[in-house]
Amino acid sequence: MKHVTVVGAGLVGSLWSIYLAQRGYRVEVFERRADPRKTGIAEGRSINLALSDRGWAALEKVGMADAVRQSAIPMYRRVMHAVDGALSFQPYGKENQAIYSVSRGGLNRLLVEAAEAHPQVTVHFGHRCVDADVEQGRATFESAEGTQDSNGEALFATDGAFSQVRAKMQRRDRFNYEQEYIDHGYKELHIPPGADGRHQLEREALHIWPRGQHMLIALPNPDGSFTCTLFFPMEGAESFEALQTVEAARAFFAAQFRDALDLMPDFEAQWAANPVASLVIIRCSPWNVGGKTVLFGDASHAIVPFYGQGMNSGFEDCRVFDAVLEAHGDDFEHAFAEFAQKRKPDADAIAELAMRNFVEMRDLTAQPEFLLQKKIEARFSALHPGQWMPLYSQVTFSHIPYAEALAAGKRQDALMAQILARPNIAENWESEEVMAEMRRLLEATRA
Repeated sequence: MKHVTVVGAGLVGSLWSIYLAQRGYRVEVFERRADPRKTGIAEGRSINLALSDRGWAALEKVGMADAVRQSAIPMYRRVMHAVDGALSFQPYGKENQAIYSVSRGGLNRLLVEAAEAHPQVTVHFGHRCVDADVEQGRATFESAEGTQDSNGEALFATDGAFSQVRAKMQRRDRFNYEQEYIDHGYKELHIPPGADGRHQLEREALHIWPRGQHMLIALPNPDGSFTCTLFFPMEGAESFEALQTVEAARAFFAAQFRDALDLMPDFEAQWAANPVASLVIIRCSPWNVGGKTVLFGDASHAIVPFYGQGMNSGFEDCRVFDAVLEAHGDDFEHAFAEFAQKRKPDADAIAELAMRNFVEMRDLTAQPEFLLQKKIEARFSALHPGQWMPLYSQVTFSHIPYAEALAAGKRQDALMAQILARPNIAENWESEEVMAEMRRLLEATRA
């Protein structure tokens, strides 16, 4: 039985431990945080997560999907809130297609417990990685009991955007690394259940207050509440830096998000207590050192959360890696190299897609032309389902590699720009003439 080490018991690390256990490995997992089941504290980011098809497929592969579904809430559409409180709507996909709101902390606890249910998995909480020998696939951890060295045959590093294992790899010759903080940060807020215990906004939807350079979103929780996240510039005239007092923050919300503010009776306390956090994109290569150490999840490709694909791409890493191991008969030397080479283009693509979707969510969802484009795409897709799949559906409701989806999306955007430039398109977008022109343009792109 191969003995391996996983660094990090977050979402990806705990799921990957289940994959490894089901492949027959003995797995030791080391996590710097205390056991959240004992502390009751979900340290770090707590943005609600949007689980979609890629993530579900990874969970299905190891029999975890049914357990996760018990607390997941389907979100069938976006609900956009205008400044005056007017609502507009956009379905996420075809009928009954949805993304699912899940609690980061709740899902992490569920996966850790499932991993520990395997007798060959041991999870060590409160163990901080302080060193790694990436050529040997070993790491050193510090805890209250002292220092401990791992003794597995290989090191799987899923220890997040600020990975200690990756920090050691960065010292190697010809290792490429890029870290980019975007101009926006975020602050989490909370809408409690109503007096009757029910959700105060539409339950099975993701709510967006698009305001150009900033936006508020809200995802439903099973207890009747909503987890809200304000994405806002860190600096500038309208920014977190500019809102120096809770009074200034309330005045800003009253002007920009009045309907949301009215549902937050303790807004001032929340604003004062909840921290502002940064958003970072990580790109690096190569992800592996021979068959001894490999990075994946946020350790190799941290992205911003605007496509809801951070967790999904990390879970897909697990499913893809498992298939590569199977194809190579668990030969680490060849499997690690193929996995890293196979996934790197897709990791870069979803990082770009996430930033593109940020612009869409904060700027475009409130614009009539954008909504018209989505209607035209949906109609054409319904009439010719084998010829057109909207970019969002390619990313969210399929397993098309991200790099292929990004390339297809760019081609589709160029085509739609020509359609939207047609005279009187807003009045005759449903016509056969428009649909025929889309078919002609689509065939021309394939020629």
